[in-house]
Amino acid sequence: MAATSRGTTPVPPDVRPRLTVLSGPSGVGKSTVVAHMRKVHPEVWLSVSATTRKPRPGERHGIQYFFVSDDEFDKLVANGELLEWAEFAGNRYGTPRRAVCDRLEAGDPVLLEIDLQGARLVRESMPEAQLVFLAPPSWDELVRRLTGRGTEAPDVIERRLEAAKIELAAEAEFDTTLVNTSVEDVARELLALMEVA
Repeated sequence: MAATSRGTTPVPPDVRPRLTVLSGPSGVGKSTVVAHMRKVHPEVWLSVSATTRKPRPGERHGIQYFFVSDDEFDKLVANGELLEWAEFAGNRYGTPRRAVCDRLEAGDPVLLEIDLQGARLVRESMPEAQLVFLAPPSWDELVRRLTGRGTEAPDVIERRLEAAKIELAAEAEFDTTLVNTSVEDVARELLALMEVA
């Protein structure tokens, strides 16, 4: 389904795109797949999460994440401004609610790239959302990807690997599983699921 133009009249509910949630273990390549997909189809709107994590080299505020303080995050939670939020590896991440709802109302295809905990919360608050699980080709490949990043301390990597075991066990909770053997193939399959022409 192609994105519709933004007029003053909301798009009728029967032609609105569904919210699509992409989740999977840390290191599986979610960000890489999404970046590739949006190069080809920039009309797919990717929600930018708020996080208390410090920026990694090259990350910019408002592009990869909205980097906020613990106090700012507390206010977002207290005011009900997050569609979902979760704590992961000692940091909190959340999806701003209003931006997602506004884009869906306008008829734009909307994608959330979030963790398992967040995906479960979206399923509770928006049961019509489509949940897609991105799986690694194998456990060994996931370990290689996580340790090969070189951006995190060994104890953080260990926590991510432990979390990955739990995340992999939750695959059955999702509507669809895509195996990340090829970024191009997975991006194409994801676009098809989102009905983006």
